[in-house]
Amino acid sequence: MTSNKRPPAWLMIGTGILVVVVVLVFGRLAYGLILPPMRAGLGLSYEQAGTLGTVTALGYLCLVMVAGSFAARFGGRQAVLVGVLLAVTGFIGLSLASNYYLILALMALLGFGTAFGYTPLVSVLATWFPERRGAVIGLLSSGVGIGMLSAGSLVPYLTTTIGSSGWRIAWGLFAALGILTALLVLAFLRNPPIPTAGAGQPPRPVNRAAVFRNRRLVIVGLVYAAIGLSYIVQSIFMYSYSIDSGLTPVTAGRLAAMMGVLSIFASPSWGWLSDRIGRGYALVLSMSLTLTGSVIPLVWPTLPGFTLHYMILGCTVAGLFTSVLAAATEQVEPREAPLAVSYVTMYFALGQFLGPAIAGRIIDWTGAFRPMFVFACTVMAIGVYLCWLVRGFGKQTADAAMPAPGVRS
Repeated sequence: MTSNKRPPAWLMIGTGILVVVVVLVFGRLAYGLILPPMRAGLGLSYEQAGTLGTVTALGYLCLVMVAGSFAARFGGRQAVLVGVLLAVTGFIGLSLASNYYLILALMALLGFGTAFGYTPLVSVLATWFPERRGAVIGLLSSGVGIGMLSAGSLVPYLTTTIGSSGWRIAWGLFAALGILTALLVLAFLRNPPIPTAGAGQPPRPVNRAAVFRNRRLVIVGLVYAAIGLSYIVQSIFMYSYSIDSGLTPVTAGRLAAMMGVLSIFASPSWGWLSDRIGRGYALVLSMSLTLTGSVIPLVWPTLPGFTLHYMILGCTVAGLFTSVLAAATEQVEPREAPLAVSYVTMYFALGQFLGPAIAGRIIDWTGAFRPMFVFACTVMAIGVYLCWLVRGFGKQTADAAMPAPGVRS
């Protein structure tokens, strides 16, 4: 559904935040919180548990470009709706399944849902609000904090009070919120108008080859790959590492929830900051601070060390997602933005695909978490260097003006 009349911003962005909670947080990041009781209940090794995360990332990787093409042909709203429904199907299946191979397929379905739901959503809202894209993407990223706050409070409570079936109840509750979100997408999300080449002229076709060969876009994609690999490893295994280091599940869950609270406010703040100081400077700052926060529990695996880790990442990780996506849309023409976002997200998905498999194998080989986190921090350090390269890019094209008649925000 395409319309020149923009619905109220708070309805579109609010719906977008819920989509992020469902497809990105519940579909990807919350797996780290569910992993300990789910692994115990199913009798999985760490390598098998890592493989489940890898399969989700593989599903994301395989379909992220397909989702971008689908959105370009049928509309971003339709792609987002498909993504949410795929995630809901996966949640329902995971709440019931016990067969490992069936669970592998359902985890892949979550990756499909993230590919269709998240990337087209960013393109739709960035196109509706071109002059405030950093702030808008920052608000969307606050959904990560809201979701982590909810999951960080809910999952430990369910597994502590209900017992061995608590993780299944968690997947079921994720499905219920997903159904509500799908209804809101139908009601409030709209496709932006399609720009034309001139009066009565159809839009020029997007030069895909030029987008894929764009050196600056490739570097932004490599930054996103470093973020994807390092952050998914933190999300999946830091909770388990903290418990292995002596924290109780409830305490570790509260720290994850605290991280979520902080990122709710940090996300729009980083968007505002990146709109003013530039995407590259915001990336260098946020990646450097994230690296610092990730090193702390390696050298100080105590309650204060984990507290500092979650506090720093709660304040900085949002800057990574916000700035890198905004940077991607600025390296191409506005009509190429959906393809550019899908393209750099493919790098992100590749990082998330490799991360859990490598991390799980390192844990099984060494019998410890620290070597795995050293690997993740090394990747993050490379990311800091790549962010420094992005610092000099700036905007490459002017933003297309949105139609004035009937527009309201």
